[in-house]
Parts: sequence; C-alpha cells; structure tokens
Amino acid sequence: MRSVTIVGASLAGLSSARALREEGFDGRITMIGDEIHRPYDRPPLSKQFLKGIDDGMSLETEEDSALELDFRLGNAAVGLDPSGRTVLLADGTEVLSDAVVVATGASAIRLAGSADGVHVLRSLDDALALRAELTPGARVVVVGAGFIGSEVASTAVELGCDVTVVEASASPLERVFGTQIGALVAGWHNRGGAHLITGVTVSGFAMSSGRVTAVELRDGRLLPADVVVVGVGSRPNTRWLDGSGIELSGGVVTDKRGVTSIPGVVAVGDCAAVRDPATGTTIRDEHWTAAATRPSVAMKALLGSGVETFSGVPYVWSDQYQSRIQFAGHHGLDCSADIVEGDPELGPFVAVYRRDGHPVAVLAVSSPRSFGKWRRQLVARD
Repeated sequence: MRSVTIVGASLAGLSSARALREEGFDGRITMIGDEIHRPYDRPPLSKQFLKGIDDGMSLETEEDSALELDFRLGNAAVGLDPSGRTVLLADGTEVLSDAVVVATGASAIRLAGSADGVHVLRSLDDALALRAELTPGARVVVVGAGFIGSEVASTAVELGCDVTVVEASASPLERVFGTQIGALVAGWHNRGGAHLITGVTVSGFAMSSGRVTAVELRDGRLLPADVVVVGVGSRPNTRWLDGSGIELSGGVVTDKRGVTSIPGVVAVGDCAAVRDPATGTTIRDEHWTAAATRPSVAMKALLGSGVETFSGVPYVWSDQYQSRIQFAGHHGLDCSADIVEGDPELGPFVAVYRRDGHPVAVLAVSSPRSFGKWRRQLVARD
C-alpha cells in the first residue's frame, strides 16, 4: 500500500493520519475537507469560542508537520468509486489511492423554515455567525437541551443574554442520563439563569422582513426571540456515498475495527455506525474520545497490522453553568441510579448506575476525583 485518502479533515481524520504514520506507513496521505479551515477542535465552539476566546482551537501540533499531509481543503467529496478507491471531488477532480478512510463526520439537523437569526452549531463558520449575535440583552431561544444546546444556553447567559431553553422530552439530556437523573438535572438551567420549558416541541418561527422574531410552540405559546439556536441532533455525512455500494444504515456501517463492507475502506468518527455482532444493531458514537482513539484500531486493520477491536467505556464531558459534567459507561431501562455523593439540588454530586448490583455507568458534576474512582471500576468490568 502506497497511498491513502482520508475524507474528512477534523479530529477523526487527523487522528487517522497520525495513526498511519505511527504504524510505519510512509506513503502518500491525502486529506480532503469540505471546509477551508485546517483541523480544529469542535468542543470549544459552544463554550469559550462564543465568548471570544480563540486560543487553543487548532488540533495540529508542531510534530504534525512530519506527517507530510497533502491537504485538499474547501473541496468536498461527492462520490466514491470503490473499485479503484477513487474519490470524486466537487470541482470534478478525482483522487486515486490504495485505501480510503471515511471520516466525514455529521451535520446538524435543521428545523423546517429558514430565517436570519436562526442558527445551528457544528462548524467554525456556524460559531462565528452565532458569536456575532450573542450580545447583552439579546433574547435567545435554544431549541434542544442536549449537550450542544445546554452549553450554548450556559454561554449565552454568561454573555448577558435573556435565555429560554425548549426541550421536547420531559427532562434535559434524558437520552444520555435517563429519566430518573434527567429530572434531577433539570434545575441546572433555572439555577444557572435560563428559563427551561420541557415536554413541548417547536412548530415554526415567526418572522418579519426575513428575520426571526419568535419561536412558535406546538401548545400555542409564542416565545419572542432575537436569536434562535437549534440543537436537536445530527445526521451522518454519508450522502456522497450513495451508489458506492458501501453499506449505509444510520451511518457508514463498520465492524468493531472500523472495517466497512468494501475492502480497503474503513470509517471512523461521527459518520461511522459500529455493528454489534451479538445483536446486529448499529451505534454511532459521536463523542470526542471515540474520534480521537478509535482511528488507531481502524488504521491497524487497514494496514493489516493488528486484530484489535474498539474497547473501553464510552466517555463524554460538558461544561455548563460553571460546572464540569462527566459521564462514562452504558446504561439502559434495566438499570437503577443512585446518588452516592453530594446533592443535585445544592451543587456537586455523583450518581452511579447499576445493573444487577454492578456499576455500569457514572455521572459526576464537579466531582473529578470521585468520577475517576468510579470510572476505573467501570473499565475493570468492560
């Protein structure tokens, strides 16, 4: 193998390039990106970047110059011919290689209707546009109380905005933390300075001269808004692979090594849907840690230098309302959750999820030492 094309110039793509070199690959690596920007870190976009802090955004280090990457930025991939490992670009050019790494990530879901002042937050350009509008006194409505929505709400409060958060579920982050704990964390927003509305969806936007003026709720309420931020999830960027023959099901389907249905093609990051061999179900892990660590396994599989599979306990963190939230593990409806430290109503706390008496997940708020202790127990049982 003398050449590899990496489609996607973000964390998963850069991590793949690093892993290839670490495995001794000395051939050509072409990195294709639809954005004009070199690899940058996305988690800060909803936090310090919105506050005007631009430092520490680059993912590249001085050592990365030794990777000798051939960047093709601002030129999206629009097709893949698997027979020749050929990637077709938007400008009509083709990139041929011996292997392809699909790391195209995901795009934010947008609600029907378009107006000035309605934003999503997924890219640096999204963040730049939103940052310009988060001015003191602005009436901000955040649709969706997941991690992105909650982080944006927290940042907007800090910037002096009047913030309302609308969540369709009964509690924020219910899908991640479960109903029991989700109900406890609902108070974060109100205590932090935002108004939280749950159990209702958005029906549309009121506009004047093309500019949003309010958010219309299904129950008939109208929320005045100068700025709207939609954070209701994402879709994997896989449309460019339609017709390629690669298996797609909620993402690019891979095994637990990142290997796809087409030889010489692997997928990593937010676009990859990993199939569980026991159940046949596929899961996309959209967290930073997966994009940073799984490429090392996938590149070994691509080069034929290892038989490792993805392992470890899923981990995610978030900064909201001056608190650091950390979560690790798996949980389901068959789990019970107990507060083992602190009080959710007063401040820092730790909740442990158990299945058949064994800890399977842990949530900690501003309690890093306790989180580390419980997380190590989860790792031991993985």
